[in-house]
Amino acid sequence: MKLYPMKLIAPLKDYLWGGTRLKEEYGKKTDLDIVAESWELACHKDGKSVIANGEAKGKTLEDWLAAQKKDVLGTHVEKFPYFPLLIKLIDARGNLSVQVHPDNEYAQRVEGEYGKTEMWYIVDCEPGASLLYGFKDKISKEEFERRIQDNTLLDVCNRVPVHKGDVFFIDSGTLHAIGKGILICEIQQNSNTTYRIYDYGRVGKDGKPRELHVAKALDVTNLEPPKAHPMMTTDMDIFAGAKARLLASCEYFTTYHVAIDGKAHLFCGDDSFQSFTVLSGKLELTAGDDEVTYQKGETAFLPAGLGKYTLKGEGDLILSKL
Repeated sequence: MKLYPMKLIAPLKDYLWGGTRLKEEYGKKTDLDIVAESWELACHKDGKSVIANGEAKGKTLEDWLAAQKKDVLGTHVEKFPYFPLLIKLIDARGNLSVQVHPDNEYAQRVEGEYGKTEMWYIVDCEPGASLLYGFKDKISKEEFERRIQDNTLLDVCNRVPVHKGDVFFIDSGTLHAIGKGILICEIQQNSNTTYRIYDYGRVGKDGKPRELHVAKALDVTNLEPPKAHPMMTTDMDIFAGAKARLLASCEYFTTYHVAIDGKAHLFCGDDSFQSFTVLSGKLELTAGDDEVTYQKGETAFLPAGLGKYTLKGEGDLILSKL
């Protein structure tokens, strides 16, 4: 099968804290009343992207990949025994639960899947919005457990005000919670294991309090303030015709914010597939004799080895690769 730039249809999640921005502003077509998460690039048992164009239209990305040679994912994927990335847009109308994700060793042993290290890019937020990111100071496991039980956990959490364009790197084991009024693009390991620690006393669709996972959280949570991760503060001249900023680079993914005004020349080599999600504007991608238009809220999958391509138009995007 010919390699070509794909457009993906995302599975959607209507978790109780979600809002309507992904439907109203980002073009997600659904009968759901709310859309909390849009899984933009997903090959997971809990959600699978569907290809929207070309020869493979209507197939899940996972099924298409299974029918191809492994080199469509690139040489860097060889260190992973599974499809490594999950990319989401997250609309938090309400506060998310205070939670933590395990590392690979614990998650594989206890949950049968890999752990979750992730990165957040703040796409937009209401004035005064904030999130929880680790602890203010180091605490003991005994204090952590006590504060969960007596509902004083928030007193020791590190609350951080957020602004559009901010970046947070969330190592596995880091306590965290997205706050209300924040829209996020999340790049993460391909895992859906979350341990809920505190949930503001909310109930689920069944009218019962949502399950907490305190014992597992006690096993995996790092009880120190989060480690600082260096982030680029200036644009990089790596994509001709575009302004790019490196947001994160780790063993699981490398992610850029790319702003385009006019025409930009990019390259998808043999080392890794690429995926980008358009955050604003409208961009026309040309690769050889293939042309695909991507608008705000749409996501591309570019197979490794696609080669040179151009993006023409005005807008910005989050681009990720291995």
